[in-house]
Amino acid sequence: MSKHLIAITVNGEAQTMEVPARRMLSDFLRDDLHLTGTKRGCETGTCGACSVIVDGEVVKSCLSLAVQADGCRITTVEGLGSGDALHPLQQSFMQCGGLQCGYCTPGFLMASCAMLARNPNPTVDEVRHGLSGNLCRCTGYTQIVESVMNAAEKMRGN
Repeated sequence: MSKHLIAITVNGEAQTMEVPARRMLSDFLRDDLHLTGTKRGCETGTCGACSVIVDGEVVKSCLSLAVQADGCRITTVEGLGSGDALHPLQQSFMQCGGLQCGYCTPGFLMASCAMLARNPNPTVDEVRHGLSGNLCRCTGYTQIVESVMNAAEKMRGN
């Protein structure tokens, strides 16, 4: 299998690595960069557990090749907070009960982060639509939506 040299920025850190042509972005992040917050779920793009932000857009990393990310800026759940300070979304998911088992949480956090970057004052319906590509088997989604709404308010400074 052919290999390709890629240069990407992950969570603010420049990375240059040689990857096999068919290496999935999720496998690259988890296995090569040891960023295990990106979860392998369905591996068909249905559940959203593998969601990351690539150049400002939510991407299901189980459906993307690592070589497609060459030259891109990627943010994973590990890149949301800074040091000991949690991102407002992470704080709100804890505070509002938006996580239970936690497996889907990284994907929901990344989808929420990208959505709030585009729309810092969403309605409940806009949040539900923005998160429609992510699945959770534990919650009734109510707490997840409440978490995002709470984080949006915090991020607006209210």
